[in-house]
Amino acid sequence: DLIVHVRDITHPETVLQKATVLSVLKNLNLPSQLLDSMVEVHNKVDLIERYKPTEENALAISALHGLGLEKLKEEIEQKILTTTGKKILTISVNLEGPQLSWLYKEATVQEVEVMPEDGTAKVKMIISNSALGKYKALFPK
Repeated sequence: DLIVHVRDITHPETVLQKATVLSVLKNLNLPSQLLDSMVEVHNKVDLIERYKPTEENALAISALHGLGLEKLKEEIEQKILTTTGKKILTISVNLEGPQLSWLYKEATVQEVEVMPEDGTAKVKMIISNSALGKYKALFPK
């Protein structure tokens, strides 16, 4: 669903390495949309004083120090959701019904917060548009 190209930005041949990787990827006859949505990551930026990426949309990180990793995670999550046509939702479900079980089968449940006072739970999940449509048809409330 997504290519993440991580480069050692301190390597003296980093530009050549990028060109080589792109050439190999193009020779694999991957869908152009996959190549166009690739995430470019410049690692080891902690070794270059005041590093700023010169390439558009490149993310600067230091894996060693954790710098920029949260932004990278957010970028990957957003691109995956866009590419797969899925979304992250939090909904309230009645624990006495089959909704939660259905969601575990048809979506990716990330968190369940039970509200014992009213027999419901807040469910955070990743779900496709088609599965969401089925859910709404099966459980209209």
